[in-house]
Amino acid sequence: MKVRRSNRLVDMTRYMMEHPRTLVSLKFFGQRYDSAKSSISEDLSIIRHAFHTWGMGRLETIPGASGGAVLTPFYSKENAEAAIADLVKEVSDDSRLLQGGYVYLSDLIGRPDILRRVGRLIATQYVDKDVDVIMTVETKGIPIAQSVAMYLNKPFVIVRNSSHITEGPTVSVNYVSGSVKRIKKMELSRRTLSAGANVVVVDDFMKGGGTLNGMKSLIKEFDAHLVGMTVFAEGEVSGERLVDNCTSLIKVNAVDDRNKTISAQAGSFIDTVFGNKEN
Repeated sequence: MKVRRSNRLVDMTRYMMEHPRTLVSLKFFGQRYDSAKSSISEDLSIIRHAFHTWGMGRLETIPGASGGAVLTPFYSKENAEAAIADLVKEVSDDSRLLQGGYVYLSDLIGRPDILRRVGRLIATQYVDKDVDVIMTVETKGIPIAQSVAMYLNKPFVIVRNSSHITEGPTVSVNYVSGSVKRIKKMELSRRTLSAGANVVVVDDFMKGGGTLNGMKSLIKEFDAHLVGMTVFAEGEVSGERLVDNCTSLIKVNAVDDRNKTISAQAGSFIDTVFGNKEN
């Protein structure tokens, strides 16, 4: 049955958003809507223009019999700045201050609207990188890793603080907690990560960087490769951090325990991802 163009555009956009970074053939769309390839190509041009205009990603068409279209969602610099400004506003709430200079974020990373923005932001950083898997540590990093994995269309793995019988054989490392300076252990199932895999590490909060450094060591144990590390928020820390080159979306740059106040600002994300580029 023939499908009207307006309906095709809606359904094509929905389908490609649900299958990001995946080559979809023109033949598939032609059969789906009982339409000629020329009509499908025109539709894709409209969708491409819309994503470019609104700074929400890019749609690439690949010619040839085995070609098709690939949608890569990401944020333009303008959209990324707006999204991070919203996150800073959400975090800049003095009631979020916890003992020890930590900031309560659990309610934010449990909200679908926040997770969609965070996932798309982090995916933007790695949009042109060769990524095989997203890694995080239980428990608060899990929803963030899942959101990033959806936009990059890659699996995510969860590092555990203790082994579960359902995980099978595991690889474990000891690491130093950057904030409390204690020796801890983390483990990852041998089945979840292959040698040579390209790994992006994400987490909710970084202070001393001990947990991130532990995951970095775990990646080496698997003979895998670290592509980059990104956290939702970073806090201030006295002395040097245990990791370098970790990107943060926001930074809690001043915490006053006595007066129970928080000061937050944009993290290193914009400079790291966009530099001096306009988009």
